[in-house]
Amino acid sequence: MERVNKARQAFAEGTANFRHSGRTWSRMFLTGVVLCSLVVGTQGQIATEYQIKAAFLFNFAKFVEWPPSSFSNASAPLRICVFGRDPFGDELLNITKDKTVNGRRLEVDQGVDLQVARTCHILFIASSEKAQLKRVFEILRGTDALTVGDTKGFIEQGGMINFVPENSRVQFEVNRKTAEQAGLKISSKLLSVAKLVVG
Repeated sequence: MERVNKARQAFAEGTANFRHSGRTWSRMFLTGVVLCSLVVGTQGQIATEYQIKAAFLFNFAKFVEWPPSSFSNASAPLRICVFGRDPFGDELLNITKDKTVNGRRLEVDQGVDLQVARTCHILFIASSEKAQLKRVFEILRGTDALTVGDTKGFIEQGGMINFVPENSRVQFEVNRKTAEQAGLKISSKLLSVAKLVVG
């Protein structure tokens, strides 16, 4: 269990040395991914798929810039939401507890409807909604929510970041054009460790 916690901490805090070179940062980020993906512990305990994805969501918040109009004021929270059947359990709450990003506290809402989803900054769209992705993206049009999923074809249908499995590890692909059209700026440091960047 101790190794699980160390892996999760390494990933969650692996971006602390943000002033390092891009190459060093990428190596740190990938090290965190590897640590979180390993089977650890003497009793078969693992960093689960959605522990890893929760850690990714937290780190995405650090390397995406939202337009000022996304926030009602300088102290407004950064909202991470889940639409659809929630696969995270307590993991999102655990990893964001008492954390801030760029001076903003993190607020998690794991049961939003589509109208509330329009007010989120990071919106994870669960695979339970894959049949209605087209409708979801139409309703979200005009918002600046960073849409994240783990469904095949997610970025091709209009999503911005999609988690993909590779060699028993979680990686991600990015549709940069879709994000830019929503007014979001994704750091080149984040793009450098994506499996695939389109647009």
